[in-house]
Amino acid sequence: MADLLPIKDKHMDQATETLKRKQLGRWIGIGVSVAAALALLVVIFQTNRNPRTDDASVVANYIEIAPEVSGRLIQLAVKDNAFVKKGDLLFIIDPRPYEYALQQALSDQEALEQQIIDAKRRIAAQQSAVQAATAAVSQSKTGIQTAGSSVDVAKAAVTRAQAAVQAAEAQLKLATNNLHRIEPLLQKQYVTVEQVDQANTAVQVAQGNYNEAQASLAQAQAQQTQTVLRQQEADTMAAEAQAKLGQAIHTVDTVDTLMSQRPAKASKVEAARLDLERTRVLSPFDAYVTNMNISEGAYARPGAPIFTLIDTRTWYVIANYRESKLKNVRVGTPVDVFLMGHPDRRFSGVVESIGYGVFPEEGRVTGGLPQIGRTLNWVHLSTRFPVRIRVEDPDPALFRIGATAVTVVR
Repeated sequence: MADLLPIKDKHMDQATETLKRKQLGRWIGIGVSVAAALALLVVIFQTNRNPRTDDASVVANYIEIAPEVSGRLIQLAVKDNAFVKKGDLLFIIDPRPYEYALQQALSDQEALEQQIIDAKRRIAAQQSAVQAATAAVSQSKTGIQTAGSSVDVAKAAVTRAQAAVQAAEAQLKLATNNLHRIEPLLQKQYVTVEQVDQANTAVQVAQGNYNEAQASLAQAQAQQTQTVLRQQEADTMAAEAQAKLGQAIHTVDTVDTLMSQRPAKASKVEAARLDLERTRVLSPFDAYVTNMNISEGAYARPGAPIFTLIDTRTWYVIANYRESKLKNVRVGTPVDVFLMGHPDRRFSGVVESIGYGVFPEEGRVTGGLPQIGRTLNWVHLSTRFPVRIRVEDPDPALFRIGATAVTVVR
């Protein structure tokens, strides 16, 4: 019995130690569970406070470089995937046809200017002719007025000559009658010979005055006829001068038609110069060349893309966040950006915009009415909305369109 007591005490000690170990393990398990729960709560809190997603990709603006004029590519100054700076030469299209077009447009413009100069000289000469014709008309009018005055003077002279003829004729009749009365009285000696001679002399004097008056009347009438002819001549000259004036005015040209062609000629020159400038295509910004599958000698056509330029000035990350996380995402919120290819580099970003619509999987409209499925899934997946994040410190050597990224909203 004495030997069995130590063995019994030994078993009791082992049972006590096992019980203590079980209690310790139970407390450790409880501690681990509590720690895990706390860690889960912290993760959930941090996740809600700082939404994180790996459903993100790098994007950037890009343009397709297409020529604006057609022609043969004579120089291709870049290579695929090469980096170019703003203003660097990309390619050159054969400029010779456009140089010829510009020279032709400049020649046409110069020819128009020479035509305008010649037209102005011709118009100046025609205007001088109009002025001369106007002076001739004025002179003719003066001649008409002078001839009219001469006609009036001639008419007055004829009137005076006619009056003189009538007076001389009356004197002649009086003297003749007087002579005829006293001649029979001479035989009866009632009158003397001297009285008869005086009466005869008076008749001769009256006859002379009458003849002179007739001559003066004929002269006055001749002068009147001459002045009338001069007046008719002046009228004819005036009509001729007026006709020449009308003809001169009608033949005066204007440069309005030629002047109206100036804008069209200038537009052709500018268009030809612009086409010539477009044969040299330069990079509009710092960019990477991509998707280039063309060589020198190819024929370029307007609007047909030759390659693509990726704008390296601004890089974005499009991150798709669950709709339940958008409450903590706002425009202007800072974001940490990580690239999957370089997880050790952290880049700073800022939320620039948040998407307001995605194409729904359910609720499509058919025939004007929404089509809703009759069955409901037990598990509902939250919709993701795109959030555009502008990277503030991008490294163009690391960023590529389509690269996978991880974003954490701070």
